[in-house]
Amino acid sequence: MVGIALLAWSCSDGSKKLPYLGQKSVETRVENGKSLTDSVYHTIPDFSFINQDSVVFTQKDVEGKIYVADFFFTTCPTICPKMKTQMLRVFEKYKDNPHFMILSHTIDPRHDTPSVLKEFGQNLGLDSKKWQMVTGDKMKIYELGQKSYMVTATDDPTQPGGIVHSGAFILVDKDRHIRGIYDGTVPEKVDNLIKDIEVLLAEQYPQK
Repeated sequence: MVGIALLAWSCSDGSKKLPYLGQKSVETRVENGKSLTDSVYHTIPDFSFINQDSVVFTQKDVEGKIYVADFFFTTCPTICPKMKTQMLRVFEKYKDNPHFMILSHTIDPRHDTPSVLKEFGQNLGLDSKKWQMVTGDKMKIYELGQKSYMVTATDDPTQPGGIVHSGAFILVDKDRHIRGIYDGTVPEKVDNLIKDIEVLLAEQYPQK
């Protein structure tokens, strides 16, 4: 039995929990003669890119961590400066939390080499361990953005910079499930993201 859902809410003991976004499969199995169902949530697949330190960065490097992902390019003349201003707010808030990180994907890998990303991050005053910027095969990055993170990322010669992309910030939990998507150009939406990170941290790393 397979069911499809765009939004699945999880509630327990009246406490707030964030939704699971994307397709949800409901699988049925038999155990000890009983029919049981399991929910299988949309999951970010395995990936392999190169970060700003020229080191291979894969899904293993986000294992067990909550992270916020976005898609940008360093020469973007439109929404990227707004996005980075807002992402810096998130970075400053959670840079000391060992369970959190930021993952930015360039959608212009031809220009945005590791050294370019490194300089870009240094100009922002970033700690590369907490805010990873990755580059790689353009089509793989586009596919990951569109099919996995559910955001726009593609070539468009009619747009400034020749690329059209979403300004979304995507909140991903420690199991690589998407738990929220926010407009990274709007401060009020990023306020919501910051609050939801707190909710997700409390859910996945409860204080003992």
